[in-house]
Amino acid sequence: MKRVLTAIFSIAAVAFFMTGCSTVRVVDSDVTAFYNWNGPPPAPGTAYRFERLPSQQAVGSSHDAVEGLARSALAKVGMELNPAAAKYSVQVVANTQIVDRGPYGYSPYGGFGFGSGVFLGGGSRGASVGMSFPLGGGGIGEPPFYKRDLSIVMRDLRTNQVAFETRALHDGVWGDTLAVLPAMMDSALRGFPQPPAGTRRVNVEIPR
Repeated sequence: MKRVLTAIFSIAAVAFFMTGCSTVRVVDSDVTAFYNWNGPPPAPGTAYRFERLPSQQAVGSSHDAVEGLARSALAKVGMELNPAAAKYSVQVVANTQIVDRGPYGYSPYGGFGFGSGVFLGGGSRGASVGMSFPLGGGGIGEPPFYKRDLSIVMRDLRTNQVAFETRALHDGVWGDTLAVLPAMMDSALRGFPQPPAGTRRVNVEIPR
């Protein structure tokens, strides 16, 4: 009887674990951040405004989505979007590129099948929202591989000097950029306004 109960509890535990794992996925980002506040760091409620590069201004509504996600992430760390009273400007650049792993499933880190893409946003430093098309076809059963690069730069409007800069890199098979990007932004702002030095791996769970 004891063995039967042990087996039942073991099966239940495994089923619970598998169910839990199936409901979330982990977005792991390599984050590198720098800061130079030239005084006290921004307190909660500090106002900022978004600043766009010419290429970002050209795409208009495509970059609105990126800034909307950035606004939510910045609100979590205490920054408030208020252009009229802004003390800082914030520039966000997000790019997604598809890596074609080739007909034989070569590693995306190798020298095979790196796809050059067409991005929503335009410009080498423009904003893009996860649409690119690899050169060449992938192998049968081989899903595309996505490489994502996010950067956030914050300038002190009094001096026009960069006060905060962060970059997050993530790659994986998930193609839903607008679901992955918020997690990358949360990762990029982890530890704000004084994150630790060096590159670190930050994991954020999102619904599967």
